[in-house]
Amino acid sequence: MAVYALGDREPELGEGAYVHPDAVVIGAVTLGPGASVWPGAVLRGDYGTIHVGEKTNIQDGTVIHCTPVHPTVIGAGCVVGHNTHIEGATIGDGCLIASGSVVLNGSRIGAGAIVGAGAVVAYGFELPERSMALGVPAKIREGYQVAEGHIEMSVENYAANAAYYRTALRRLD
Repeated sequence: MAVYALGDREPELGEGAYVHPDAVVIGAVTLGPGASVWPGAVLRGDYGTIHVGEKTNIQDGTVIHCTPVHPTVIGAGCVVGHNTHIEGATIGDGCLIASGSVVLNGSRIGAGAIVGAGAVVAYGFELPERSMALGVPAKIREGYQVAEGHIEMSVENYAANAAYYRTALRRLD
């Protein structure tokens, strides 16, 4: 597990949080209980702070950063898909930030919302609760409301996967 302090900025890992050996966590990063960070992900809390909520999973290749002005806050029970970039955004509980999307500074994603794969959420964008944003630049999909519980199955699958990896992963080289 590559977890680094940077000066006096030290990561805080909640009980049962899992950081894959090929992920990198640096500086002022807090991982809530049961959160998981997967291979190739980088969470760099050097200029500001990053907070990842309970049971949220940060999938392979994701980059999460922050600024001195905009911390990055990701709520509990979120799914952050492969190769996502989040910087200086606030993401509510129970969100899906789909693979390859970009969520930029000052944006706010409401609880239970979805940012579609490949979407680019511009500076200061606000996505209401249980809404969906798609496209480049991201636009709200009018009339769409995310069903309650839509994301929970993926959250639970990643929690189980983290428990399995903690005991079964072994390096062979």
